[in-house]
Amino acid sequence: MGWVTEYHPTTDELNACVQCGLCLPACPTYRLTGRETASPRGRIQAMKAVHNGILEVDGPFQGVIDFCLGCRACEPVCPGMVPYGRALEGARAEIAAQRPGFGHRARSFLLGRVIGSRGSLRAGSGALRAAQATRATALAPSRFRRLAAGVRPLGGRPRATVGHIGGGGESGKVALLAGCIQDEWFRPVNHAAIALLEMAGYRVEVPIGQTCCGALAAHDGKADAARALADRNVPVFMGYEQVVVTSAGCSAHVREYRHWSPAGEQIGERAVDVTVAVARAIETGLLPRLTARSGPMAIQDPCHLRHAQRVTAEPRSILEAGGFEVVEIDPAGMCCGAAGLYTVLQPMASAELGNRKAAQIRSTGVTRVASANPGCEMQLRSALGAGYEIAHPIEWYLKAVMEADESGRVAAVRTAR
Repeated sequence: MGWVTEYHPTTDELNACVQCGLCLPACPTYRLTGRETASPRGRIQAMKAVHNGILEVDGPFQGVIDFCLGCRACEPVCPGMVPYGRALEGARAEIAAQRPGFGHRARSFLLGRVIGSRGSLRAGSGALRAAQATRATALAPSRFRRLAAGVRPLGGRPRATVGHIGGGGESGKVALLAGCIQDEWFRPVNHAAIALLEMAGYRVEVPIGQTCCGALAAHDGKADAARALADRNVPVFMGYEQVVVTSAGCSAHVREYRHWSPAGEQIGERAVDVTVAVARAIETGLLPRLTARSGPMAIQDPCHLRHAQRVTAEPRSILEAGGFEVVEIDPAGMCCGAAGLYTVLQPMASAELGNRKAAQIRSTGVTRVASANPGCEMQLRSALGAGYEIAHPIEWYLKAVMEADESGRVAAVRTAR
């Protein structure tokens, strides 16, 4: 049958692969298994076989594609610059279209309808908050229990950020993408972003009409849902000089909106991860550098920040500006195994990768960890257990600024502009 949707991997995308194998040592699933079919090269070969009518989109093909994390660690090392992430999303869209089982239909409803609805998210988060309070999360099936163990305590959260407008505007006007899960389960990150951007002189608006960015839907092959969500967001964010995104996975996706909406390129060009926005504000003197030392901080690189956006210096510069001594845990930036729904869909591989990342952190002796992506944070918290503090780099920086005896300097930064 071949391909049946408009999202399928293209000839140019697949032919860009020269089968050199440089991607193999960068691929977490290949390193876990040693199987060619668990490598980017092997998966592209499988896609080519379907593209050329040799294979069908069947169970074995789905198994090859589904085992991929989508971490995109293969992209920076690829001499042919294969757009592997785009091809993978296309292959998964074909699987969803040609093998529409109950699981795919359920996830399509979840990723397209539920997380795109503020009301549904509030209701689900309320139920999870109650489960946390009664420790009912311990009764969940094992694959969901690990996920639930990584969620921050939801009781006592600050108010939702959607609808917020504030800041002087001397430095410009920016919009904040609040996100879906981000603004429900990781709301303090959005509040930290607003506080820092306003401290830097920006007028910050969190538009009411926005919805989920569509990253989770796109990664899972729910392409129509991803497109619909992008189409809802694009007009909302038109007219802003910059669109700041507080989750690494979301910022990577929004920056690639050109694939998902006719006018998406205009938003993608203005989208920036919050670590980039805050690091720029520090570099230009809009935010302070602390002289006090804040101690060691282990740093974990989310794949969609390090590999998809090539952003590594900014989170480190933010922590250093907060007085922290940055402690590296993994120079190769191997995936932690979170990868969106991978924790639930491939629990054994996800757990193994999470445990390996946790071991790297433990080996440093450092108990404070910075991670710029919610899925990674949950994975690390679940794997590390008690005794570790995990937060976004901007949260650590804001905390250091607020706690340091630097109030005069912060005020000077604000009044000097």
